[in-house]
Amino acid sequence: MAHLDRESSDPTRLRGVAVLAAAGALLAAPLAAGAAAPPGTAAAAPTSTSVAPPAATSQDGPVESTIHVDPVAGLPEDFINGVDISSILSLEESGVTFHDAAGAGADIFELLAAHDVNYVRIRVWNDPFDADGNGYGGGNVGVDRAITIGQRATAAGMRVLVNFHYSDFWADPAKQMAPKAWQGFDGDVEQTAAAVHDFTTGALEAFEEAGVDVGMVQVGNETNNGVAGVTGLDNLARVLAAGAEATRQVLPDALIAVHFTNPETEGRYAAAAAALQAADVDYDVFASSYYSFWHGSLTNLTNVLNEIRTEYGKDVLVVETSWAYTPDDGDGHPNSVNSDTYDYPLTEQGQADAIRDVIEATVNAQGIGVFYWEPAWLPVGPPDQWEANAALWEAHGSGWATSHASDYDPADAGQYYGGTSWDNQALFDFDGHPLETLNIFTYARTGATAPREVTAVEPVELIIGVGDPVELPETVRVRFNDRSTEDQGVTWADASHIAGPGTYTVEGTTETGLSVTATVIVELVNYVLNPSFEDPDTSMWIIEGTGAQITGTSNTNAGERAVDFWHGSDYTFTITQHLRDLPPGQYALSAVTQGDDAAGADMALSATTSAGEWSEPLALAGWQNYRTTVVEQIEVSDDGEATIQASFSLPGGAWGTFDDVRLVPADAEEGPADPLEAVIALRDALAEYRDAGAVDGPIAHRLTNATNQAQQHLERGRTEPAEQALTRLIRHLDSPKPPDTLTEEARVDLRERAVAILDLL
Repeated sequence: MAHLDRESSDPTRLRGVAVLAAAGALLAAPLAAGAAAPPGTAAAAPTSTSVAPPAATSQDGPVESTIHVDPVAGLPEDFINGVDISSILSLEESGVTFHDAAGAGADIFELLAAHDVNYVRIRVWNDPFDADGNGYGGGNVGVDRAITIGQRATAAGMRVLVNFHYSDFWADPAKQMAPKAWQGFDGDVEQTAAAVHDFTTGALEAFEEAGVDVGMVQVGNETNNGVAGVTGLDNLARVLAAGAEATRQVLPDALIAVHFTNPETEGRYAAAAAALQAADVDYDVFASSYYSFWHGSLTNLTNVLNEIRTEYGKDVLVVETSWAYTPDDGDGHPNSVNSDTYDYPLTEQGQADAIRDVIEATVNAQGIGVFYWEPAWLPVGPPDQWEANAALWEAHGSGWATSHASDYDPADAGQYYGGTSWDNQALFDFDGHPLETLNIFTYARTGATAPREVTAVEPVELIIGVGDPVELPETVRVRFNDRSTEDQGVTWADASHIAGPGTYTVEGTTETGLSVTATVIVELVNYVLNPSFEDPDTSMWIIEGTGAQITGTSNTNAGERAVDFWHGSDYTFTITQHLRDLPPGQYALSAVTQGDDAAGADMALSATTSAGEWSEPLALAGWQNYRTTVVEQIEVSDDGEATIQASFSLPGGAWGTFDDVRLVPADAEEGPADPLEAVIALRDALAEYRDAGAVDGPIAHRLTNATNQAQQHLERGRTEPAEQALTRLIRHLDSPKPPDTLTEEARVDLRERAVAILDLL
């Protein structure tokens, strides 16, 4: 690797007795059992000398295990096996503990080091506290707390990647907010660059003085659309250059990384790398996030990383990845991944396969390593103790956000603060015991074998129109833990109950006795051609203007493609389809949008026929906050023609997707109500009440939490916990308390909707 030949960049050089013996000089003595931690510090987890590393070295053959892992060919000896555990201090302060394989209490850093982790990534926020000193959450990781984490990682023999967000809270493609102290710059590039240089210098000097072994510094986090309130690739390059310059001055031997995401968007990484090269930004590593549930195929990941490495001469790295081992929620806060509709099952074997495959894709691009994101972000308490959990999240910042972040980030943290959506993607169970997948960095080298078992029966989904025959497949595909598959014959139950529009299930049994479920979706006839843009032939759609393209994206309401739009300066575009041979009558037109940064935008969905024109405004309500716009009572005359169009006039930096366009008859016979669709309608109604101020304050968060949980449970067919979530929502509606805002109209409407859904269930 181009930059790993530096002595200080050897990821394993600190492993050994000398470093572990020095731990006492870097860490405060463990607290006595039951003692409270001093304010602003973490209670040290109990340490153990019986931490069990995997039973093989890299020279051994496959290890016997409960999971099957094929070794990754060509895995370099100096490959970075990294984790990001930035939330750890807040978790420990909230009472979370960890255990070794024997069940004894163990220090998380020693556990990770014993399982071949050699790097720890730590996010750094400038000032993640309000004026009264209350933390924003997500670990409350300012410079001081990041240094504490770094010291513990160094003591356990692991190197440190310092991840500067250049914000007071989360920075990602949806938001790159300037720190409070820099907001007076109003996005001025030179002032921001100078502040980034000074902040980076001071922080890294503090890390160095504290004895933290910093091997890599990341300037900016997921900087697709800007950094620290600055937008545009040229301006981004200027600010990143300032952070890189400061890093090189303080830590000349550390690798410097830039960080982008959405590798599935065609040309994104190449455009970013070209802009950085044109600005002569001094960096060593082009780092990418990769979550398979958002970011496209692994083949594409390898290809785009290879392009950066070969065209621009940079090392490449996957700096964030993860996968879930269970669909269950551990703390009462909805999870990011919660259903089995992905490429991997939500099991330990599925988690092992997902991580192993990311490692392989990175190795195939000659990448230098992979970091697993937040493998220890565990629940602070069980889901049925939500109020007690919420108190810990608020007090210690152990959830993703606290209410104290509301003034700084009102649109996101201010509405959705709470616990962790990542507890089911940890490498530990909810009680802090290691999963077998904690060994994945070792098993990627040695391989692991397990008795052959069924891991999944691929679900069946059939989408038909009203009146179409229900033709279920004669076989289904069965997957095994050794990654083999076989097709098995299946006997289906009677499907005569399937009638009008709606969602139905049919149970089946395979020839070996495995259960399988088919989901049958009966739809009204949709007269829009290529409505979700999945067909490569998009000639029926006409896009005029700037900033929009039909492409693969993770931000889809359905399928894998949508109209994706963004531009650095003010822009306009339309997307249009002309329809012919429509039966005369009344229709409804709908489409789904998501996105943000569109203040002052003018957006509309419209239909035009010889009988008139109808339109409704479109909305961009936040990242993956999907809003469905419906235009009703459209009259199609005897000529059978209609033109449907979405028009956008957007400010620079506004971004989003347009997807799932439907034109359906308005008077079609309705089938049985679908509970999931009813919950989604409840969610949308709640969002509208929140937008109008009819629901506000803490109750808005409680209602949103309960609604999201009900939706997630129904999406994976779990009726009982969905009923519990809806019952909790009704209880919240019946008992508002200061400073809640809840109008009587909103309370009655939302309550009636929730009761109706319970009746359906």
